[in-house]
Amino acid sequence: MKIDSRIPTIVSASNKRIVEARKLRQRKHRQAEGLFLVEGLQLLHMALDSGAVPYEVFFCQEQFIGAEAATLLGRFRQTGAALLSVSPRVMETLSEREEPQGIVASFRLAEAPLASLDLAGRELVVILDRLQDPGNLGTLIRTADAVGAAAIILIEPCVDPYDPKTVRGSMGSLFNLPVISTKDVSALFAWLKERGLRPVGADPHLGETWGAGLWQGGVALVLGNEARGLSDDVAAQINAWAKLPIVGRAESLNVAVAGGVLMYAWLRENLPSF
Repeated sequence: MKIDSRIPTIVSASNKRIVEARKLRQRKHRQAEGLFLVEGLQLLHMALDSGAVPYEVFFCQEQFIGAEAATLLGRFRQTGAALLSVSPRVMETLSEREEPQGIVASFRLAEAPLASLDLAGRELVVILDRLQDPGNLGTLIRTADAVGAAAIILIEPCVDPYDPKTVRGSMGSLFNLPVISTKDVSALFAWLKERGLRPVGADPHLGETWGAGLWQGGVALVLGNEARGLSDDVAAQINAWAKLPIVGRAESLNVAVAGGVLMYAWLRENLPSF
């Protein structure tokens, strides 16, 4: 795709728009501006496929390899987003990749309230209690997408779903299902009950091995913090528990691994209904 040669190329990393874009690596600036950065050609295609709304697109044609980046830039042009040509040195300040692919874009945060979820009562919703690791969150979002979960709900304070490590870890799945945050634990579980979803908590010692008998129909799988597990206020809302066997000498499982196994346990019981 040809870019209008009259578009000036930004060559200074001190340019105001470049400085503001780099600030989006920090959570406080993402929240203040309502924007987050995305890079990686596949992730950017998936963002556009999902209907995510781009704001600014920074591109460096000198870093394009093959036709894919140019095709992607053509898609961005159709959205009406601002296209900003930058020099290779400026792109290196925007990109977190060792070898930038020539495009970094900012998108609107896709924040939504609980009330926006339209559930039929037979879905899986994944509740994450105050997680702190962006890699774990990204992996859990990706797995939830893979099993067809209806949403991820984060109990705050929680790692930011728009942290660059979370975005990369989700491999585009962040754009495929709602990720909703809440601080009101009591209201959350009342909302789940009203919609026919049974909370099932994951714990290394409590409840049914593999969650046997717990997965039919609508379930809210509740996973705890990496270090502390489920908080007391969350655990008080749960009557059904699932655990996974540990037959080796490992003390515990990573929350993303355990969550993935239990999500697929739910899917195995409910797959015929899809």
